[in-house]
Amino acid sequence: MDITIGCDHAGFDLKLFLVHYLKDKGIKINDEGCYSKESADYADFGHAVARSVIDGSGTVGILICGSGNGISMAANKHKGIRAALCWIPEIAVLARKHNDANVLVLPGRFITHEDAVTCVEAFLTEQFEGGRHLLRVNKIEL
Repeated sequence: MDITIGCDHAGFDLKLFLVHYLKDKGIKINDEGCYSKESADYADFGHAVARSVIDGSGTVGILICGSGNGISMAANKHKGIRAALCWIPEIAVLARKHNDANVLVLPGRFITHEDAVTCVEAFLTEQFEGGRHLLRVNKIEL
């Protein structure tokens, strides 16, 4: 599995932590930035990660901004992206199982590193159930 990750300045510390954590597990990471705590626009990184997931460079994406809202809104503008804002593992599980989410979004200012890891692990290990959920997912895009 290849993961594309991106963040704005508010998610920078958590992104660095997760990049090291995932690399230690042998997962290939494509880091789309940002690369410092200097003010950065979340939309730029939301779009970069979304494009990577769409073109297949990353199997799934992880995005982080202060609240998680802005960066998920930017990513969800892309056809084929289903970015889900998660802060507890149960939501990450349902995002994958019921919504076929392909981008995990974390609220950098409102989640601990430990809780972020549990969300990432839940997101990466779950699979889409299909069935009645596929009918609903197919109604998302206009």
